[in-house]
Amino acid sequence: MSVTIRPAELADIDAMGALLVQDAKQRQTTDPILWTLAPDALEKVTSTIKSAMEITSPPFRQQWLLAEDRGTVVGLTHTILLPVPPIYAGEFGPPGLIMEDCFVADEAPADTAKALLEAAEADLVEAGAKILLGSSTSGGAWEAVYQAADYAPLTLYYAKSDLTDAPTSEDVRKADADDVEAIVASSAVNRQVLYDLNDFWKPHPDADARFGAWMTRSLTLADRDMFASEAEGYFEGYVISQPASALHFPTAHDVTGIGFVDDYFHTDYETPDSLEEDGPAAAALLHAAEAALKERGNRAALIVCPAAWSSKIFLLQNLGYETAITWFIKS
Repeated sequence: MSVTIRPAELADIDAMGALLVQDAKQRQTTDPILWTLAPDALEKVTSTIKSAMEITSPPFRQQWLLAEDRGTVVGLTHTILLPVPPIYAGEFGPPGLIMEDCFVADEAPADTAKALLEAAEADLVEAGAKILLGSSTSGGAWEAVYQAADYAPLTLYYAKSDLTDAPTSEDVRKADADDVEAIVASSAVNRQVLYDLNDFWKPHPDADARFGAWMTRSLTLADRDMFASEAEGYFEGYVISQPASALHFPTAHDVTGIGFVDDYFHTDYETPDSLEEDGPAAAALLHAAEAALKERGNRAALIVCPAAWSSKIFLLQNLGYETAITWFIKS
């Protein structure tokens, strides 16, 4: 007998919390450092869901759908309309993202995950999403579900828990206000490579000005470190390390102590399918960011990498990073 799919209600919060904590415990077994369980996981999950359901003016649209089997909740999905970063064109509006905190209980009927995915897709399309994305941990159950539904990898999130100190490199230094113009120019190269790899990343016409303003502000923020790579007077790249956000970590996990690297570029991997001389300068730049995270007490780092950017992937793997999360896109 097939399951029944319906939107979640406030009365479902306890059942949802139990499933999501179970989900988090399973995730924790794959990497106890990255996926540390929050000490008050159940209370944290239920209070977060309750607040999201009761808020009158949410910052973005989100929805939980439940799968019921003979009156028992046996699975759920969590979706959002993902706000488009201001440096991208966003011509198709906010993508619909199926979040990592989706779960199907062992006792659920065999078709439950498929039914939940189809319902989540239909709900997102009805909400206006023209692009569909799905998130799954590496090797997680939802990877196969997405792949069977014509999703392909778009973005990889690499993780490393054995953070190392940066080797001495006279070519890597702290960035300052004088570097903003060069950082923006490097970012423009990075954005063009992204767009060439997948038109999902079409830049906004005002991307340079918007990114420059954000870099200027970032230099004033105390929670992050910005580094520049420069050799013989030539600016080669930049990296920003900062705290991870809840976007990539389900509520049941403790995100404190996880560093995040999203904005970074180096000329060593400017060619997407060829890493220049194995990328020693690019490696030194990332080591500086990693060391800064370690100095701030982080236990692990998460770093973003497009699934089609082979030279970046090669560099990260050489540095000991492993895929932790994949964002898929519906073909």
